[in-house]
Amino acid sequence: MDAMDWQISEDTVPSAPITEADARSLLGRPPATGAWRDGDPAGERRFATFGAFATENGGSLPGFRLAYESWGELSPARDNAVLILHALTGDSHIRGAAGPGHPTAGWWSDLVGPGAAIDTDRWFVVAPNMLGGCQGSTGPASIAPDGYEWASRFPYLTIRDQVRAQAQLADALGIDRWAAVIGGSMGGMHALEWAVGHPDRVERAAILSAPPITTADQIALNSVQLDTIRMDPRFAGGEYYDSGDGDGPHRGLALARRMALLNYRSPTELNQRFHRSWQSGVSPLGRGGRFAVESYLDFHGNKFTRRFDANSYLTLVEAMNSHDVGRDRDGVEDALRRVTATTLVLGIDSDRLFPIDGQHRIARGIPNTLDGDEAVVLASDFGHDGFLIETAAVATHLRRLFAA
Repeated sequence: MDAMDWQISEDTVPSAPITEADARSLLGRPPATGAWRDGDPAGERRFATFGAFATENGGSLPGFRLAYESWGELSPARDNAVLILHALTGDSHIRGAAGPGHPTAGWWSDLVGPGAAIDTDRWFVVAPNMLGGCQGSTGPASIAPDGYEWASRFPYLTIRDQVRAQAQLADALGIDRWAAVIGGSMGGMHALEWAVGHPDRVERAAILSAPPITTADQIALNSVQLDTIRMDPRFAGGEYYDSGDGDGPHRGLALARRMALLNYRSPTELNQRFHRSWQSGVSPLGRGGRFAVESYLDFHGNKFTRRFDANSYLTLVEAMNSHDVGRDRDGVEDALRRVTATTLVLGIDSDRLFPIDGQHRIARGIPNTLDGDEAVVLASDFGHDGFLIETAAVATHLRRLFAA
């Protein structure tokens, strides 16, 4: 079974030792940014452009664009639309092969398609790249009106800002009410915000491995990653886009990614996959060799720099830190009572990023869930990524949601 290394399929085989072929695939100096840029192949992306956008924090954009992909056909009544929202470093490419414009294959192909749990013969599926991202939507790597990248000038965004941008996309597509809004992890934050902030526009919701708030512990873990990027001398205060290959902040970004991976996987999986094995015949016990798990983290950190942007990483992680569904709504429980959608709440028993108690709190607060006051708990050794690895189990519960 394919596994998810933070929602991009090429990185998502279950954690495994890195081969010589893997290492050769990363020969060459990484670009200053792995962002999709204007002029790159569009692939399957479509684009929707909007006017001025004011953020919660008082910042503004004179205009913005959302990249998105879609599958299936919108019904004449426009009542069969499903919104799928990706996680931190995902994108709009849910299904389909890697190719021009898409460095990786679709990240949820097992669950979206003809006859799948999210059946594109029945549903019109829309997947946007979130505002602030780096795969076609307006973000720090995008060109500002003065002809230079936004870079460090890009405004601070909240989860609510990003959902408000998604609501403008829904308006542009003529979708007044989603048949379902589905998201995992950061995408689950968006799905929850949709259900709370726009209850009249959401018939069903699936909130997968996401919390009601970002806790102090989670903010602390995030802060170390952000500082790792900012401390890279080649980050240059965010003004690195004119740097040549190998001269961008790839070391800081790769290390932040390595830190994050430790939160996405469980100790059980890493211990079972790697034990204390060596990467090569050279001993890591003072002889210059490496443990296999070290090479695994290093490889995926370096690979990540070739498809992501350091400034976008900062922007999106800070948006995650803003997440508190009860902010200015008299607290979490009062906010959750606003939800009218039939809701699936699902978590993973080994998730150390967003532990299962957060999903149980969401389930207790929403009036109409599939399973009452308890979230669905999947048993998995894969930690946080289990909600994307255990596709057969997730499919079963999504089918229950669509039957409701």
